[in-house]
Amino acid sequence: MKVGVNMNIKELLEPLNIIKEKNFTDDIEIKGIAYHSKRVEKEFIYVAIKGYITDGHKYVKDAERNGAVAVIVEDFVEECALPQFKVANSRESLSKISAKFHNYPSEEMKVIGVTATNGKTTTTYMLNQIYESMGYKTGLVGSVMNKVGEKFVPSELTTPESLDLQKLFREMRDEDISIALMEVSSSALELYRVNDVDYDIVSFNNFSREHIDQHGSFEKYWEAKSSLVRNAKKGSYALLNIDDEHIRTLVDKTDAYVVTYSTRSDEAMIYVKDLELVKGRAKFTVVIKEDYPAFGKIINKNEFEINLGIPGLHSVENAMVATVIALTDGVPVDVIQRGLSDFAGVERRFEYIYERDFLIIDDHFANLKNINVSLETLSQISCNNLHLIYAIRGNRGVTVNRENAEALVAWKDKLKLKEIVGTKSIGSVTSKDTVSEEEEKVFTDIIKSAGIKLTLFDKLDDAINYTLKKTNENDIVLLAGCQGMDNGAKIALDYIHQAKPTIRVEELYKPLRGRASN
Repeated sequence: MKVGVNMNIKELLEPLNIIKEKNFTDDIEIKGIAYHSKRVEKEFIYVAIKGYITDGHKYVKDAERNGAVAVIVEDFVEECALPQFKVANSRESLSKISAKFHNYPSEEMKVIGVTATNGKTTTTYMLNQIYESMGYKTGLVGSVMNKVGEKFVPSELTTPESLDLQKLFREMRDEDISIALMEVSSSALELYRVNDVDYDIVSFNNFSREHIDQHGSFEKYWEAKSSLVRNAKKGSYALLNIDDEHIRTLVDKTDAYVVTYSTRSDEAMIYVKDLELVKGRAKFTVVIKEDYPAFGKIINKNEFEINLGIPGLHSVENAMVATVIALTDGVPVDVIQRGLSDFAGVERRFEYIYERDFLIIDDHFANLKNINVSLETLSQISCNNLHLIYAIRGNRGVTVNRENAEALVAWKDKLKLKEIVGTKSIGSVTSKDTVSEEEEKVFTDIIKSAGIKLTLFDKLDDAINYTLKKTNENDIVLLAGCQGMDNGAKIALDYIHQAKPTIRVEELYKPLRGRASN
């Protein structure tokens, strides 16, 4: 079935538990589905969703004017002559009819779902490298971009809304893609976006506090995150990092076949030994402690070495889950080794963007675990001086900025941090990432009270130019921060281009090629 084929409304609504219907008398052909009234076209069914910011029920009349022939609601809308179908949860219903309309495309391919607080993007990109090196045509769903074969589309959400996701899967199948690699966010799990995805392999790599405010409590965040494993179907595989005390509890809470792995403990079925860093890049041995079944095959007891092409201790954990997923799917060891060695990294994930007389590292620095792992990696790379430029997180609240400042302070002695260059990135971020006075103050107070000099700039350009002017041979510059530092690499390389015009432009700007954030 191709995307866009009409479907009778009775057939479309079969998966739903309709509480009550109103104004429905005849059969209707449905040409498409929309959850935003502005995207409604003639002969569409509109799904009214109650969101955090607004309520889709307010726009039913707009949907009707734009051509809707029926609506799905949680509450009947007065003065609407369209057939209305009342359900308990319109988000859940959107997922069900989206999968139905697109003929359940995820059932026709192998879908690998990766969840974690940190590292989802890097893990899926590592896997993409491995599968493409085997000649597979792959699909990718993630926070940086979505990929259908050779076609790339920048992402708006880590995991798309259910309708967009099912359409994306359908496009993948129409392009004869057999493997889809997917980041699965906690929001997507909580908001029913992935309810009707048929996963063959799921993995859970790490868990920390990053999105508690979004979910309301630690318990709700865990409930959402862990549901990917708890709801995994019988016959699928759940790969669990037992280094995490929370994830370890899921071993006996799923119908999937469980494979445990670890970067620190030989208790796991697959674990790491002989880990070492060479100029920030890791090499280690993977030990398969026992035979285990995987998709009709037996993965044999074995040991083999991995050499990573990208830097950072966090890369070991990401590479390990990618390795275990690939092994479970029957990928040969030499293909895994080659794929991880050749993998050049994901933008802004401890990315080396300049590596000559001194080193510039660009890091997303999203949350406590990310910060601590990045700084631990830095502590193992020798340099004369470390220059840290930090983009204060805007519109994330006092708690996040306090915790991030405290994390930096905790590493001040080991990293010999005498100064932090801060920036509010004014002019480089939109209103949704603007730093408030309270966020600036809590960050500033904690850094200064620890005896660290804080040099604060309104603009990102000024912060980076100030730092690079005093950077010398064998120093390290860390561009640290989320949205506020997205343009940092371009600014830094522009400065170097002016200061060192003899460097070939193509070579200097190579790290920015294909970037979504510049």
